[in-house]
Amino acid sequence: MVSARLGMLHYVIDHVYGAFMHRTRITPPFFSRGWGGPKLELLERMAKQLFPMYVEGHNWPPPLVRPVWRTVWETKTARLREGVFQTPCDDELTAALPPESRTARVAWLVPKNVPPQKMSCVVHLAGTGDHTYDRRLRLGGPLVKQNIATMVLESPLYGRRRPFLQRGARLLCVSDLLLLGRATIDESRSLLHWLDTEEGFGKMGVCGLSMGGVHASMVGSLHPTPVATLPFLSPHSAVVAFCEGILKYGTAWEALREELAAQKITMTLDEVRDRMRTVLSLTDVTRFPVPKNPDAVIFVAATDDGYIPKHSVLELQKAWPGSEVRWVTGGHVSSFILHNDEFRRAIVDGLDRVEWKESW
Repeated sequence: MVSARLGMLHYVIDHVYGAFMHRTRITPPFFSRGWGGPKLELLERMAKQLFPMYVEGHNWPPPLVRPVWRTVWETKTARLREGVFQTPCDDELTAALPPESRTARVAWLVPKNVPPQKMSCVVHLAGTGDHTYDRRLRLGGPLVKQNIATMVLESPLYGRRRPFLQRGARLLCVSDLLLLGRATIDESRSLLHWLDTEEGFGKMGVCGLSMGGVHASMVGSLHPTPVATLPFLSPHSAVVAFCEGILKYGTAWEALREELAAQKITMTLDEVRDRMRTVLSLTDVTRFPVPKNPDAVIFVAATDDGYIPKHSVLELQKAWPGSEVRWVTGGHVSSFILHNDEFRRAIVDGLDRVEWKESW
């Protein structure tokens, strides 16, 4: 009875937070400027071409990035550096990115006095609204003692890469969500390639929370060699977040309907939502290949998540036989705050299931 009441409390916290963030006029809704026109058509086409490009070794290796680094601080045991590099996306995708997003930024926390081949490095991807390095560095920081480095990628359209007209995390167009995801995949793959071939790390992984977990799943799926794949509090598809979870209350459905009406396409709001489902089905990770080592895929999900329903997590586990789901007690917001130790434990365990590079 007590656990049921606590579960309901966590669920209610998610909905109270969601109501404050998404049903008030404090911030604009997602996609207030519509579908994205030609950019959406471009990204839909790119998404449909994704698997022929990436599966079976095509499009590998990716463009090699060469970050320019500056040291932020260092101690006897660790060093934090920030780097910038030009996005490795192809010309067509780069042209679709806002100018502010074409320079990629990373923070890199690395143990000192340990050779790279004896270390692991995990690329941490951003969840919705995570504009800075701080939260992800706090997550990865304690792992330095276990010779695990943390590389934090600032998402396209977020932080210092945010378009001038965009407020916070509220992407202006539906196409921006697909653009953010595709550019994140390309940049993450190039960073993993750089960590492997230029830095010589012995093991690698990719993790993320919420939206970052979806992107981590995609990157892990498409990587040609074994990596630890660690999605936290994440759905199997953006459909779940924007059409089923609390974010549906923060979506500009009427603006999307009006844009279609201006094109002489008459739809009810229910039909607009169905169209959104069709577009966002391109982000369905169950359509992606099973990772090279599914036993090193560990999902951490919350028992009472108001944003991500349990069935969504279990769908991806079913699609990737051998993967593991771990449950933490809480909702989306409370787990985000309270369960960093469980996320760290999953990172360590996932990396333990990857062989050192010399034996690949």
